[in-house]
Amino acid sequence: MNYIVLDLEWNQSNTGMEAEVEHLPFEIIEIGAIKLNDDCVMTGEFSQLVKPTVYREMHHITSKLIHMQIEELEHGRPFVEVMESFLEWCGPEEYLFCTWGSSDLTELQRNMRFYELTPLSDVPIPFLDVQKLFSIAYEDRKSRRALEYAVDYLKLEKDIPFHRAFSDAYYTAKVFSHMIQQNRELLRNESYDVFHVPKRREDEVKVQFDTYAKLISREFADKTAAFADREVSSSKCYLCHRNLRKKIKWFTPNGRHYYCLAYCEKHGYLKGKIRMRKTDEGKYYVVKTTKLISDEAAEELKNRKERAKEQHKKHKHPN
Repeated sequence: MNYIVLDLEWNQSNTGMEAEVEHLPFEIIEIGAIKLNDDCVMTGEFSQLVKPTVYREMHHITSKLIHMQIEELEHGRPFVEVMESFLEWCGPEEYLFCTWGSSDLTELQRNMRFYELTPLSDVPIPFLDVQKLFSIAYEDRKSRRALEYAVDYLKLEKDIPFHRAFSDAYYTAKVFSHMIQQNRELLRNESYDVFHVPKRREDEVKVQFDTYAKLISREFADKTAAFADREVSSSKCYLCHRNLRKKIKWFTPNGRHYYCLAYCEKHGYLKGKIRMRKTDEGKYYVVKTTKLISDEAAEELKNRKERAKEQHKKHKHPN
């Protein structure tokens, strides 16, 4: 297994008036990557500027962040050529993408679709979010730190500037290599890029981690159809795999996130959380997580439901 540590820089519209904004809100202008082998040793590097075709003026924030002017990009190559070179560089061997954060693979695939290139996949792509791995290894699993913070925290050498695609890929690779060489169990914490939502039940993602289980469902016509699916609406203990009766049925405080509470006689309370997400085509899919929680957290969830119920009453009968 190789690891392709990827970082992108992209530009966007200064006005938001271009017709392409809806289909290509961020145009990739630089691709940087480091290849690591299974021992997390660097074996290759990739760096290429992309000549823009959509946004021909540099957004002022982008320009300040990466210290680049639009004139430099005229020396780049068209995105299609760069992408073909990049995929050839990745090689025929099995590999897994690694990124700092969760957005790079989505924007890479969005740019590929804009230029009508063959998709990387037609289902969710597993990858390693090194930013998340850092939080799992050293913090609270929820916080998300800047790349330079992680480099400083691990006391890694800073020998090139930050905020360009290659340099950020380089530092992400250094952080990743340092962590994995200390604890290879971190590799179990895969993330999934859902630019392409599962179309069939057999393509749904079902994965169990140390502290929770996750389901990424196929797409549904609407929210009602999603909740009518047994796999979506059911509660199951991810440790003993028993189907559980709910103590609190699914409720929502905001129409986007839904919660439920179930109880396993062997393992205790389990909280279910559903994030209802909409596809570009107007359909819906579900990201459901289930995790064990304490008695205190279960009581707080009960109180949260009561607060949501009261808010619903006030909204329905304001007077």
